[in-house]
Formats: sequence, structure tokens, C-alpha cells
Amino acid sequence: MTMTSSETTSGRLSGTRFGYRFNIVGAIGFTVILLWALVAIFAPWVIPYPVGEIIDLDYFGPMSRELWFGSDYLGRDMLSRILMGARYTVGISLAAVTIACFSGVVLGMIAAVAGGWLDTILSRFLDALNSIPSKLFGLVVVAAVGSSVPVLILTLSVIYIPGAYRFARALAVNINAMDFITVARIRGESTLYLIRSEILPNIVGPVLADLGIRFVFIVLLLSGLSFLGLGVQPPYADWGALVRENIGGLPFGAPAVMFPSLAIASLTISVNLLIDNLPQKIRDRSVS
Repeated sequence: MTMTSSETTSGRLSGTRFGYRFNIVGAIGFTVILLWALVAIFAPWVIPYPVGEIIDLDYFGPMSRELWFGSDYLGRDMLSRILMGARYTVGISLAAVTIACFSGVVLGMIAAVAGGWLDTILSRFLDALNSIPSKLFGLVVVAAVGSSVPVLILTLSVIYIPGAYRFARALAVNINAMDFITVARIRGESTLYLIRSEILPNIVGPVLADLGIRFVFIVLLLSGLSFLGLGVQPPYADWGALVRENIGGLPFGAPAVMFPSLAIASLTISVNLLIDNLPQKIRDRSVS
């Protein structure tokens, strides 16, 4: 049977030829995320002015040809500071969510497959950790230990490991009860094989979506800590710290306080749009 040209064109447009159904909204979200990722990587080479250089004689200066995003409370270029701030907001959040989801997913699959006392101990310990309010935990740890970048990454990771564990364990328990897992056990397959080859491929789609959601939570929590003065410390600044520094310009509608807020909103909204519009093949839990 031959495929007509119209059917071929339709398959390309919908993405079904490759097993994916692309969505324009998801593509827009992915483009914004990719843009911020590139900014975070190449910021030192693309900023128009050094982030600490005072280049405007007025504070909270308006947008102009020289200062696209205006100037901050000291007369520094806001565009340069936002671009450099992306390195901390995106970098810290990405590192923290990677550690949190990797640890939570691995522990969740191990608990689901092993069961027994190991499952009970891990679940009760992480439930107790999860019962502590995330902002309170972050405030206490950062205030006691300090707010260096490694401390922030580790603190944010610990806060979100219990949620990632619970999510992965719930998925893995369902997969572990299926017939093909029983057959693999009868064949004498090891626990490592069951986790790597049978369970993980069947939960990777939901886990990726969960990673995106937790990335948004971490960005917002990091920005909140920075807004309270417990995040990235001067002379460095992430987007939350930039909002805190320039909050005095809010009554004047200063660009210096609006653009960091818009940067946070653009990143978090784009991640949500991408998650909500992932191709069906990625969201599907079954292995094709």
C-alpha cells in the first residue's frame, strides 16, 4: 500500500511520522527555556557592561538606547545584571533539581523493588523530612550554615528529595506488581536489572514531567530566599536578589524591579507550558 502525498504531508505536520505529536505552545516554552540556558552559559561574553560598573549618574534610570532595561539603585546596567543573574538562578536550580530527582527516583525504585524493612525505613524517614515546611527548612539551614552556592544547592536538593521519592515509588510500585516483572523475577534477574531495564523505562516520562515541576518550585524557593537576603550574596545576584535590591523603585515603576520579576515569570511559565504540552510519546508511561 502506498501513501499519498497529502497523507505524507499531514504526517510531517503532526509529527506522527516520528512517533511524536508536536505542539506550538510547547515549542514556544522550549524555545524560551533554551534561550535562558544559553544566556546562563554565555552571559560573561554577551553582557554589554561589567555587572559592578556604575554607568548611570541617576539611580533607577529609565530604559534608553544605551540602557535597554534601565539602571538599578546604584546606576548599574540592569540588562547585564539580569543576564549574569541567569547563571545563578538557572544553574543553582538545575543542579538542585537534578540531585533531588536523581536521588529520589533511585531511592524510590529501590524501595519499591526491595520492599520490607528498607521500604519502611526510607518512607518514614523521608515522610518526616517532608513534614517540615520547605521555606522554614531553607531559612533555618541557610541562616545557620551560610548561603554559599554549594549550601544553597544541597539545601534545595534535600527539601525536594522526599517528594521525588514518593512520586517515583508510587509509579515503581505499580510497575513492580505487573506480570512482566514477575516473569523477570522467575528468570532470576537481579534487582539492579529490574530497576534499570524493566521499571525505569516505564516511569521515565512521568519522572521527566515531575522534574520540570520541581524545577519551577526550586526557582521560586531560591528567588524567595534571595528576596529575604538569604540566597546568593553580593557582589553576585540571582533574579530574586535583583528584585530585593531594587524594591525601592517599585513606587516609581522602575524597570529595575520589573524586569527581574518578568525574567522569573518567563522561565517558570515556559517550563509549565513545556510540561503541559509534552509529546504524547514522552508522557505515555508504557514502553512502545
